Amino acid sequence: MNRIKLRFKKLDEKAQTPRYGTEFSAGADLHACMEEPLAVSPGATVFVHTGIAVEIPAGLVGLVYARSGLACKKGLAPANKVGVIDSDYRGEIMVALHNHSAEEIVVEPGERVAQMVIAPYYFAEYEEADELADTVRGEGGFGSTGTV
Repeated sequence: MNRIKLRFKKLDEKAQTPRYGTEFSAGADLHACMEEPLAVSPGATVFVHTGIAVEIPAGLVGLVYARSGLACKKGLAPANKVGVIDSDYRGEIMVALHNHSAEEIVVEPGERVAQMVIAPYYFAEYEEADELADTVRGEGGFGSTGTV
């Protein structure tokens, strides 16, 4: 298992350290940092403070994903589907939670609202071409592979 040290700063005394749920969890839980519960109306999006900032090393990115329990059981998931925290960002991590359910959902102070995965990435140098290499699939789009 690959491990790195990731420096973070608490911007609020109520902020919680990101924590992994199990030894082999890929994502560390991010917690809501707020004074009181926050009601999220059906179809609404709210910004939830985490109270932390991170120092992600160059060549890595923080990817903020939904927590499956919160998304599947309550209908709350990041509005942008996957948040991207670049290595040069030093501001507070905020989670834009969208309520996909038909009911008001309450986010409690300290509740786990998302999970962050630290991953490597490639910086592409885009080069325009007149032709692209041929493949068996070619230009076949949605559903073209025959799988559902």
